[in-house]
Amino acid sequence: MLELLNIKIEVERLSNILTKAEGCLDLPELCARIEELNQLISQATFWHNSVTFYQILQEIQFLNATKKKYQRSHFILEDIKAALELLELSADEELLQEAQTNLTQLQQELETIEIQQLLSNPHDQKGVFLTINAGVCGADAEYWAYMLLRMYSKWGESHSYKIVLAEESCGDFAGIKYATLEITGRYAYGYLKSETGTHQLQQISPFDVTNSLRTSLASVEAIPILDESFEWEIPEKHLEITLPRHRGNVNRPETWVKVVHIPTGISVFCDQERSQMQNKEKALVILKSKLFAIALAQGVQIDKIQPRQIKPLSNKLIREYILYPYTKVKDLRTNVETLAATEVLDGKIDLFIKAYLQQLNHSTSMGKEALDNFK
Repeated sequence: MLELLNIKIEVERLSNILTKAEGCLDLPELCARIEELNQLISQATFWHNSVTFYQILQEIQFLNATKKKYQRSHFILEDIKAALELLELSADEELLQEAQTNLTQLQQELETIEIQQLLSNPHDQKGVFLTINAGVCGADAEYWAYMLLRMYSKWGESHSYKIVLAEESCGDFAGIKYATLEITGRYAYGYLKSETGTHQLQQISPFDVTNSLRTSLASVEAIPILDESFEWEIPEKHLEITLPRHRGNVNRPETWVKVVHIPTGISVFCDQERSQMQNKEKALVILKSKLFAIALAQGVQIDKIQPRQIKPLSNKLIREYILYPYTKVKDLRTNVETLAATEVLDGKIDLFIKAYLQQLNHSTSMGKEALDNFK
């Protein structure tokens, strides 16, 4: 009976989450938007703008997936409630097991919905440029930066995001010195803004024959990807664009581009695209996004950025990953921890993301309440 009671309590909690989410979502409006977009893509001129049609197709895919998720959640919820009614009349071990299995599935279905309820910032729905920089400890730090790159790639894949390696500088011995992932899809920035900061790894060095214990650092910075609605252009006089002096051999021409924003000294190096023009466009998008993030942090317009007041967003130590003499990953902001370090490094970081967003949402709510009381 205790087991049945626990299921009923959890079902009630999940039912409240689903009801609250539907209230925020407005399902009739969602269905109307899907119909509107379907009519739009039926027009002959729709396919003329590659950027626009990609964004719209992505939105349709997201809205349809959201609609199916809610429908599926309702179906599972009603199935569990029906099973509970039968179980109250007569004990049935097989039916109880089925209800528990459905409950686990419903928890997984609503996990994403529950997290999305915490994403209220207007930039949260954007894609993200995630930049990873190795610390100063040579090969160990460079390999640690690569491990983080892999971790976030795995996370993105598990959430069906489109992932592109926008820029990369390989390490001298192993790993990377730095890299930027372009992760596109709804809420990518909202989720991964939780990862901005310094990440620390403790493990036996794979590069030291004495098997010494090493501590390595790598910084992560998440910035929202600006879309077409952001019309600000960087003045040409503020840009220093460097291209390769020679194009390499005929079979593999050099197409890299380095762009420096002269007033701030911020630089972006792109060599992952097929053409020089594409690398230049990608470098400018990354640069504009970085300047936007700095302006947001300083509370000024982009052209009013104070270069001397630019502070790295990723200086604060936020998470420890211990692989020896035991395994543990602990977030230093929320104190959430897990012994499943291997799973975390395979991209299972949602527990940290959710805890951070809950803490951030609570702090914001407390701040608003204090402001209301002051008024």
